[in-house]
Order: sequence, then structure tokens, then C-alpha cells
Amino acid sequence: MKIDWAALGSVFGVSLAVTVGLVALFTLGIAGLSRRERAVTQANGGGALALTGAYVCFATCAAAVAYGIYLIMAKA
Repeated sequence: MKIDWAALGSVFGVSLAVTVGLVALFTLGIAGLSRRERAVTQANGGGALALTGAYVCFATCAAAVAYGIYLIMAKA
């Protein structure tokens, strides 16, 4: 049995980068929701933009997860 270490390293690197990116994107969405809550309690007008940004972050995360599931299911 021969292990292709270059391919294994490539898969590890890509999966690590995608995981860190998705966690960062989800964190930005949570931060956007937090900013919206602060804007609502302080009666500032920036709540709508923060909410829109949070929804975009969450939708991008959901799309990436759906694409990953598609890639797994398409090969099966």
C-alpha cells in the first residue's frame, strides 16, 4: 500500500483553511447580531446594516455547508 503524502497534505490544508474561514464568517455573523442589539438599545440607526451583514454571513456559511454535502453526495 502506497500513501500519497502530497495529496493527503493538500486535503488537510484545504480542509483546515475552509474550516477556519467558516468559523470566522460565522463569528462575523454573531458580531453583526450583537451590534444590531447594541444599536437597538442605544437607539442608533445602524441596526439594519448590521442585521443585513449578519444574514449575508450566515447565508454564506449555509451555502458552503450545502456545497460540501453536495460534493460528498455526488461522489457516492
